[in-house]
Amino acid sequence: MGHRNIHLRSALMIEALQYEFMRNALVAAVLVSIACGIVGTFIVIKRIVFISGGITHAAFGGIGLGYLLGINPVLTAIPFSLVSALGIGVVSKRTKISEDAAIGILWTVGMALGILFVGLSPGYAPDLFSYLFGSILTVPFTDIIIMLILDLIIIATVLLLYKELQALSFDEEFSEIAGVPTQTLYLVLLCLVALSIIVLIRVVGIVLVIALLTIPTTIVKQFTHKLRSLILYSAICAVILTVAGLWFSYLFDLPSGATIVLLLASVFLISALIKRL
Repeated sequence: MGHRNIHLRSALMIEALQYEFMRNALVAAVLVSIACGIVGTFIVIKRIVFISGGITHAAFGGIGLGYLLGINPVLTAIPFSLVSALGIGVVSKRTKISEDAAIGILWTVGMALGILFVGLSPGYAPDLFSYLFGSILTVPFTDIIIMLILDLIIIATVLLLYKELQALSFDEEFSEIAGVPTQTLYLVLLCLVALSIIVLIRVVGIVLVIALLTIPTTIVKQFTHKLRSLILYSAICAVILTVAGLWFSYLFDLPSGATIVLLLASVFLISALIKRL
């Protein structure tokens, strides 16, 4: 009986592809995976996961501003995230304030501003929950276009500065001696992180973004250390697991963002056991 129900649900999901919301969800899964594969690789290698978390939570200020102004919160989150990324980079590199302190300050200020803006906005914020915890099944076509544009910017920037970013990631001190503008490149990398966070917010939400940015690369990193391979296989891994998580969430009527992240974590544990054996 249980197998019959699963087959029935599978058939229903195939039928669901006729609907725009499901097609949008699949496209969104691919777009976020591209951002994960490219930017997530640099985040893991450069060990800036905590910085990424700070930028992610600071982006909530932009989402709140969107509600207050009555425009798409994703659009207002873009400049907010970029300013936060640059703020963390500049403050930590050019002042006596430690990087951890700068991250903590911008993290809390961004969240506080977001809460304040949402509180000041008229009426009720009906889809605020989806920005916090993700809802890939409710991603509208307008957000798909925004995600596509941001992905293209990320791809173009990495292709243009690939060798410099590679040098920055593996040996920053030597790169600086060799004349590479490491401080500027570091700010560019943080801006790429900010843009990738915007791509991910509607899929897994602010609370779970870091998992999707780090777990696929961490899985792949156990089996290869070549940068090109890491980027490519991280993106492929993210596509497979994000789509699988979407399928499970639809099949068993579970929250999509949490399902995707838990599936990623499960595969990471399995891969770690395989690597150990």
